[in-house]
Amino acid sequence: MAALYEGYTLCGLATSQNLSNSGIQGVEAERDSDHVVVTDSTRSVTLYKVSDQKPLSSWTVKQGQILTCSAVYNSQTKEYVAVSDSKVIRIWKEEDILLDKAFKATVSSDVWRVHCAAGGEPVVLFQRGAVRLLDSLLSAPQQPIEEVFAQEEAIRWSTNIVTESHQLIIFTTEQKGDHFLYLQRLNPNTLQRYRLEREEPGLSPLSFSASYRDKHIRLLYLYPNGHVYHSVVPVRGLGADEGAQALPLPRSLLLDLPVGEGLLEAASAQILDEAHVAVVGLPHPSAGAGKDFLCIWNTNFQTLQAGKEMAGKIYGQLWGYSNKLFIPHGKTLSVIPYECPKSSLASALGKLRQAKTEESKAPTSVPSWNNILHEQKAHPSRTVETRKTRTNHKSQSSPSLTNDHILELIKTAPIEEVQKELVVLLSRTDIQDLQPSVGQLASTLVSRSLDDPAFYTPSSLAQLVYTRCLCHSVCPDLVLLALERKDYFLCQLCLQFFPDIPEAVTCACLKAFISMPDVDAEKVSLEPDSVSLMETLMARERGPVGLQNGFSPTSNDEHRSDALSGGGSGAEVEEKTATQPEQICPVGLHKAILLNEVLQTAYSDYFLLPHLKDLSSQHVVLFLQYLQFLYLKYSQNAFPQMQGLRSPSLTQIMDWVCLLLDAHFTVLVMTPEAKGLMLNFHTFVKSQVRLVSELGKIEGSLHELNKMKVKKEIGQYSIEVIELF
Repeated sequence: MAALYEGYTLCGLATSQNLSNSGIQGVEAERDSDHVVVTDSTRSVTLYKVSDQKPLSSWTVKQGQILTCSAVYNSQTKEYVAVSDSKVIRIWKEEDILLDKAFKATVSSDVWRVHCAAGGEPVVLFQRGAVRLLDSLLSAPQQPIEEVFAQEEAIRWSTNIVTESHQLIIFTTEQKGDHFLYLQRLNPNTLQRYRLEREEPGLSPLSFSASYRDKHIRLLYLYPNGHVYHSVVPVRGLGADEGAQALPLPRSLLLDLPVGEGLLEAASAQILDEAHVAVVGLPHPSAGAGKDFLCIWNTNFQTLQAGKEMAGKIYGQLWGYSNKLFIPHGKTLSVIPYECPKSSLASALGKLRQAKTEESKAPTSVPSWNNILHEQKAHPSRTVETRKTRTNHKSQSSPSLTNDHILELIKTAPIEEVQKELVVLLSRTDIQDLQPSVGQLASTLVSRSLDDPAFYTPSSLAQLVYTRCLCHSVCPDLVLLALERKDYFLCQLCLQFFPDIPEAVTCACLKAFISMPDVDAEKVSLEPDSVSLMETLMARERGPVGLQNGFSPTSNDEHRSDALSGGGSGAEVEEKTATQPEQICPVGLHKAILLNEVLQTAYSDYFLLPHLKDLSSQHVVLFLQYLQFLYLKYSQNAFPQMQGLRSPSLTQIMDWVCLLLDAHFTVLVMTPEAKGLMLNFHTFVKSQVRLVSELGKIEGSLHELNKMKVKKEIGQYSIEVIELF
């Protein structure tokens, strides 16, 4: 799936008092992927090295002059080109200090923009639609410039694309509410003109984006109502007479994005590749109104794949170069790295097995026992630095206590002193060398906490768990201590990071979580990612189940049990109503989060079943109701794609349903309020059996296809009909 990574600030913005614009005219690529040229809306051009986040050079026009188009870099001559006061073309090199002393030429007509695509020559686009190569224009700067446009027609957007054999200038215009697309080809000069279809009355496109692929220009444009349209224009030569005609430009609705209340005022959509589009200035589908996000959508499967909230005002500007997005927002110009792997159904559904990046690799959870017993030097591993242990590395050089001294300190010192020394110890970079001592530290802290009710250090214990150097076997009393002190945040961390929690401890956590009042549960602080998952899930409880980007879910009533179908007496109708699945979560948000951690804990059926029998019938019914809620949410298309967040799988949910039914079947059969649940789960199981059966048929068909002779290469999204006999 596509991903957005942690961004950083490239520079501040000199915005106006009313914040009507960002103060930036453009961001253009320079010599390589790590250099860009930023032009502000007044007088300055600045060259930045992106990775260093610092300016390398800056040039400014004199007071009273103004830059009227963004500067571009000519890679062939290693020169910069800009226009001031609409008619003065300026050209300079990086070593030039003063723009006033560099080359400049005045032309006879107002310039709209200078474009210079990689591998192409600089091209000048005039405000009345004429196009000239820069070299031919400078040979006679005062040459007459023709007017291509009709009266009251003005340019709204333009770009430059270099194909295999031609250079194209693409621009859009507006005239009395009508929008036109022009394709100007150079050498030989031909012009294509198209009329865009009208949207709702009074709506004009907010942004355009174009790309070249398979000898076609692909145009993307976003409207204030959230509609993103896609048009394909063939690159072919036209005569002058044909070029003057406005041909209709067919379009297709690519995305229908949520815009919240009202219409968009400042937003932009940018083509990233053949299957991904970046959109900025729209609310996230699962976030509240009034929040602007940067999102990446997969257009092949119409799924939201990544999102990042952008603080401050959005100005509707977005540039993308070398897998980096440049976005002005608030008072900063931010750089957001992104990744768009090849689009496939598996990646769109979050099921593609991909190699994890270095940042996501977890360190070895428990060191080798042979290394500990025989004091062999552990293999060097990557430094672990988690959110809870990031501190100033200057503390490494300051004097600190040894591990033995800290162990003695834990036994007698006050809580504040113990926590302080542990922070210093865990801030070291040699976590691998600390692995054996982390278990000793945790055991000593737990022992003193069990003996002294007044002593408890939740933050220190959480930091030790975050190192991933602990497991239940190393500190067996840690989870039980957290339950005793009602430290459910620490319980959550242990359930996440400990791979060897015994089934008895898992059931003890389950009993504590499910018996806790929702009012008390809401006071508990939990992991933000798990909270985000459940907030998104619960926010859709009463959401519409209609068309969602072109897909409508099939009603569950089509697959209900045969025993519930048909007419019948009033009692039968009442029984049908009672068995309709609940759509409201039966437990509170925080209790649901803790139950999710139990669902994802490793276990053995043989050892877990005896402990599950200790649950009361009331708690069993409540837990089954929550599992039913999860199953329904996972089975409908409204469930959000939460790639990267820890959440229980559908298989885990059904496994726990089976476990509870096995442990309490007799009690559930005799419990009146469980009757509807049992009937619903019967339907769910039939649905799963039907699914597995169909998957088995597909598997057999795929095996037969695999035996067939491989044919010639076909397109990625082509449709091929194969008859199986």
